[in-house]
Amino acid sequence: KIVVPFFYDDTNPAAEEVEYIDSLRRDLEWLGWTPERTTYSSDNFQKLYDFAVELIKKGRAYVCDMSKAEMEIQRDLAVRRTKARSVGKDPDVEAPITDPNVLPGRNRDTSVERNLELFEKMKMGLFEEGSYTLRLKMDFESANPNMYDLVAYRIKYTTHPHAGPGWCVYPAYDFTHGICDSLEHIDYSICTLEFETRREPYYWILWALDLYRPKVYEMSRLNLQYTVLSKRRLLKLVNAHHVRGWDDPRMPTISGLRRRGYTKNILNTFCNDVGATRAMNVVAIDKLNQTARQALSTTSRRAMAALDPIEVHITNFEEETKKQETMTFEVQNSPTDASMGSHTVTLTSTIYIDGSDFRLKDSSTYYGLAPKKAVGLKYYGCNLICDEVVQNGGKVTALKCRLDSSEDRQKPKTYITWVPSDGIPCEVRIYNNLFTVPEPTDLWEKELNPESEVVHPHAMIDPSVKECVDVKDIDKWKSNAAFQFERMGYFAVDLDTLYNSAENSGKLVFNRTVSLKEESFKKELTAEEEAAVQARKEKGRADVEKKEARMKIDPQDFFKLCDEYQGKYSKFDEKTGIPTHDADGKELTKSAKKKLAKDQTKHIKQVNAWKKSQGQK
Repeated sequence: KIVVPFFYDDTNPAAEEVEYIDSLRRDLEWLGWTPERTTYSSDNFQKLYDFAVELIKKGRAYVCDMSKAEMEIQRDLAVRRTKARSVGKDPDVEAPITDPNVLPGRNRDTSVERNLELFEKMKMGLFEEGSYTLRLKMDFESANPNMYDLVAYRIKYTTHPHAGPGWCVYPAYDFTHGICDSLEHIDYSICTLEFETRREPYYWILWALDLYRPKVYEMSRLNLQYTVLSKRRLLKLVNAHHVRGWDDPRMPTISGLRRRGYTKNILNTFCNDVGATRAMNVVAIDKLNQTARQALSTTSRRAMAALDPIEVHITNFEEETKKQETMTFEVQNSPTDASMGSHTVTLTSTIYIDGSDFRLKDSSTYYGLAPKKAVGLKYYGCNLICDEVVQNGGKVTALKCRLDSSEDRQKPKTYITWVPSDGIPCEVRIYNNLFTVPEPTDLWEKELNPESEVVHPHAMIDPSVKECVDVKDIDKWKSNAAFQFERMGYFAVDLDTLYNSAENSGKLVFNRTVSLKEESFKKELTAEEEAAVQARKEKGRADVEKKEARMKIDPQDFFKLCDEYQGKYSKFDEKTGIPTHDADGKELTKSAKKKLAKDQTKHIKQVNAWKKSQGQK
């Protein structure tokens, strides 16, 4: 049995807040993971302090008054000396120690008694922040810079959110990590690969204190395309207002993913599929998107929406109403799960269609609505024909259309969705990749996608959603109602929603979780793209015609009439048609004739298969 504790590394009081700690716990619960126990580094503050005193007494820790800048100079010198040794050069020549106060440092040989006195005064709050630290006496000649006398304690006059007041010296992560793992009797301490160089100080500290040493395993971080996982960069995204906050649907945080509409099932399935590896890799965003589609397709209720609505007036509505038994249609909430029930939609004399379903200029590759063109209306089943376009300043504001339910009506190439006149106004936020490049570089702020969030403030959705959306049900700690907007994608109700279903009032906001597979007619092609599509079609037709002509060649005439053999042979076997002499009249070898016989046999098989597909004998 694998037992997993939940361990908070809360050594830095300035970086911890009760809200942050609580959100970690609630996110874990939402994902469905219940830890065997929950502990905090701060619960061990007294033990950690006692261990620090023990190291001082053993001569393996000392109080240091070097500033941060001085430590950086010290570290840089140690690194240069190590590099010199690694290539066989003399470090005293390449990077000489000109001042022992820098390396090994002016405090390294302070007596044990003096270090104990200074450390006690640090604890009592007698020094200013940054004036002293406690450092571990490790190894400045190591090839690993993490062994260059790490800081174990620093002074911070900040009350700890979990431990409360009483401490003004706090342990550093590197000092705390291994000790707490040992105290918790952890079998495996699992970190991401960037911590691999910290394995050496991890074990050095446990060795110096003669403590139990857990096994350490490093794995690759779950890097995802088109995002960043660095806490520093994420903090900058929030503080610079590039996103709405830590729970922005574009953020790779649990709260952000949940707000966007990713469920715990999606995230757990995705992580299980990706697995754990030591190989440094970046997971394709399409894998997460496809996992979401597969999960949401079976659980999301269907609804029709128009993101950029165009008002459509049906001019012959009354006439068509008399022909039909009803203009109210039953729609299954899920086409694959009858247990999810159904809802109704009613065709009205005025409806709304999405702006992407209409164009002023039609084309052969576009299947949506255009002037004098018919499309099908979903669930109604008959055609909608556009007769007149109303524009204001060049912008389409309304369409005048008629219904066609005649028996000889043209079969439409597509059926478009629509929203009745009593549709609910809403705001729809379309989320795309946060960055324009799959793997953001050091210039990541310039690589932010300006269209990572596209807001449609005047969208409309069919009134059936009223049954399952209400402000009282909105909760940031759970997955809110999810829908599939037909032919558009999967959407979740956003936390900004204030909609009151009883009064049919208040703001209603949806976030797009993930798109459906793009339909070709949704994208308006440029002239170059249109030409390329037409060229592909013409090539396809030519290839079909060429294949048909080839399949009609009698096997005995195969080498005489096929293009690839033209002009290669001068004589042929009278019975089989297989070439016997090349173009110069030289007789072919037996192996050459044998190969040609195989080509002819292959052609015979292809001809027979083609005839069968054409229904010929």
